Amino acid sequence: MADFKDSTTALVGDVDCTASGQSLCSDIGVQGYPSIKYGDPNNLEDYEGGRDFDSLKAFADENLGPSCSPANLDLCSDDKKALVQKFSAMSASDLETAVKEKTDAMEAAETELKELLESLQSQYKAATAKKDETLAEIKESGLGLMKAVIAHNKAAKSEL
Repeated sequence: MADFKDSTTALVGDVDCTASGQSLCSDIGVQGYPSIKYGDPNNLEDYEGGRDFDSLKAFADENLGPSCSPANLDLCSDDKKALVQKFSAMSASDLETAVKEKTDAMEAAETELKELLESLQSQYKAATAKKDETLAEIKESGLGLMKAVIAHNKAAKSEL
């Protein structure tokens, strides 16, 4: 944060999501700690890069600062400008409905993945238990003694 304290175009900040920052963290979609977000304050993205200082500093140097937004149209590609114009022409209620639909779709995708993960974990647990049971049965059926007999017979033959 100290490296960017005098920046006029980038803010590097810190929020305690377990205390007074709890409502902000909820609003921006923080789901685990620590989380790093970046981008337009109204549309923060999850940072997925390295967590050491050099990785964070390199990312900040390359990515923090003004970006395409309604306030910075000059930084937008023609496609993004067209989207900003399209969304700007929508009524507030239509825009809020569209945002809710997209947000709901994202949450549904997260829920679907979570349910799949839970199912896979359950299947893995059951398969591991079955494997352990099978291995125990195999060992109890005399596998160790079979190996001992083979070793004994080889040793007896080499003595001859």
